[in-house]
Amino acid sequence: MDHGILFDHARTSRIGLPEAVFCEGKPFEAVEELLSRFGRGSGRPILFTRLAPDIFAMMPEQIRASYDYDPLSRTAFGETLPARAGGGIAVISAGTADGPVAWEAARTLRYLGITHKVFEDCGVAGLWRLAERLDEVNTFDALIVVAGLDAALASVMGGLTPKPVFAVPTSVGYGAAQGGHAALASMLSSCAPGVAVMNIDNGYGAACAAARIINTFRP
Repeated sequence: MDHGILFDHARTSRIGLPEAVFCEGKPFEAVEELLSRFGRGSGRPILFTRLAPDIFAMMPEQIRASYDYDPLSRTAFGETLPARAGGGIAVISAGTADGPVAWEAARTLRYLGITHKVFEDCGVAGLWRLAERLDEVNTFDALIVVAGLDAALASVMGGLTPKPVFAVPTSVGYGAAQGGHAALASMLSSCAPGVAVMNIDNGYGAACAAARIINTFRP
């Protein structure tokens, strides 16, 4: 069945980033059709995001075998872009509860061929965890900071590094956190100048924003 899906194959030449497939909300048949086209050996690297584990598990075994799938980040790719020489991005999360968003960012960077490392459990409730990793974090060219609850980690990192910071609020938190809106407001109200803020839970977007920095200075 033709679902009328038209890929923007010229996007890479325009902005340096290829098109990705946001799977959430798409009909099962449409996702299956796309997965059948871009698996390992297709020669066409495509990233699939928000691909739920139960949906992926329903795919034919032949399709599942042709993908690198991660259930935590809900991402899949058959092939990746060539690895880039130089440049690196640190992904820093406040806690393991922020893992789905942090690893969505990390998996996107892996797909894009960009060197990266994930630093988990760096929340401000135990600042020593961040302090002992700060020197290594600052060896990277850009930082992605992922945090829910009060999202104070974004301001802390914004005051401790000269590197570009892309902050991602997550929907983690109790009632007043309002599904990430409190974290978003906190990051947007940061007293640390120059911190760029992404949408709630948008690890993919943060990875692409950081990649633009890497692509600009290390073409």
